[in-house]
Amino acid sequence: MRTIQLLLVLLIISSSVFSQNNPLKALVGGTLIDGYGSDPIKNSVILIEGERIKAVGTVETLTVPENAEIISTEGMSVLPGLWDMHVHTMINGHADYAHWDKIYPPLFEDVIMPSSAHQLLMAGVTSARDLGAPLEESIAVRDAINSGKIPGATLYVSGPFIQHEPYPGTEDFRWGVDGPEDGRRKIRKLAKAGVDVIKLIDHDQMTMEELKAVVDESHKNNLKVVAHGHRPEEIRRGLEVGVDCFEHTGLSSAPRYPDDVMEMIKERTAQMNKGPLFWCPTVEGLYNYEYVRDNPEKLDNDSWHLGLPDSVITDIKNSFKHPDRLPYFQLTPSRRPTLQTKIKQLLDAGVVLLIGTDSGIPMKFHSQSTWNELDVWVNEFGIDPMYAIRSATYWPALWTGVADEVGTITPGKYADIIAVDGDVLRYISLLQDVDLVIKHGKRYK
Repeated sequence: MRTIQLLLVLLIISSSVFSQNNPLKALVGGTLIDGYGSDPIKNSVILIEGERIKAVGTVETLTVPENAEIISTEGMSVLPGLWDMHVHTMINGHADYAHWDKIYPPLFEDVIMPSSAHQLLMAGVTSARDLGAPLEESIAVRDAINSGKIPGATLYVSGPFIQHEPYPGTEDFRWGVDGPEDGRRKIRKLAKAGVDVIKLIDHDQMTMEELKAVVDESHKNNLKVVAHGHRPEEIRRGLEVGVDCFEHTGLSSAPRYPDDVMEMIKERTAQMNKGPLFWCPTVEGLYNYEYVRDNPEKLDNDSWHLGLPDSVITDIKNSFKHPDRLPYFQLTPSRRPTLQTKIKQLLDAGVVLLIGTDSGIPMKFHSQSTWNELDVWVNEFGIDPMYAIRSATYWPALWTGVADEVGTITPGKYADIIAVDGDVLRYISLLQDVDLVIKHGKRYK
């Protein structure tokens, strides 16, 4: 009898080990939005083997193997894991940057940045572009996620901002450029450290020689450059030297982009040999400020507490105890009406928009920002929901250079897949509560 019991125990253990080492999952029944933009696939079946997608079909065309773990997606929208192309994992909604930058750097690598990445993942964001943080911490957290040591969205990191001169007290994550050769030297240092992208700001304050040196050296090292578009001259110079993506709608409370800037943008989008001109407008934090100010109970959602010690949570809460008094947002009521106009200008000029949020800025949390951005695009600005979803899946993967691995639900690619209960193309805000999160074949939610 004991021999039989022992054999049963060994069988259970070996079966468990086999299922972990050779996992085969089948997502069955949902409406598949694969990322390519065509009509959704009803009654879909997605087979996942290990980290990757093995096959895609329907219940009529694709047989589910008997040994597969069946995950029902009936009544759900199934789509690629989302991307957020502008996050700051080193911050998490605190409203006093000077205080945060002074107190929390020792916690960046082990607490703050892992928490941010984990919150993104649980919100259905399986990939993110992390733009601006200390170099060593950025690389360490990215690599810890990639190796499976900690859970989180796959991060594509820039390390420190590159700019004319760092703001006092921020030198660890903002590197100034003093002459063309210094710019090249700093880009080489970032490239050698292994960053994925270069983040450029305040480049209208650089000399053109410095700016060209930074961009040329980046491209020489196969690194794309993202650049702020806060001021007209940043856009003009960025277009002239060939930056690869612009960030923010910018121009403060000015009602629209100047005509000469728009002509330059149209000139660039007409050059098919250079590919699309990409832009990450990050509008939600500004657009929703007045609502959050007047409905602060929204800030009590505890999803942004994940991974943070109580002391940090309390400090963050105290920083926005009076949302109406925050200097960061005092001009926002004047800026808000201009956002839709600028978005429309960019779309009319043929720019490809990417979903990015500036997540981490005051009162904007990694667990909430991405779906809020999508919601504003679709429900406030009238952008087609399929366009918005592709701006958070297909296009970011293409821009990043990893479209052969992620960004769409395609056989052979990594199984980065999310699902929500209901029709996400009709109700984009369903993304505020993602029901299923799979990243590289592993189910996290």
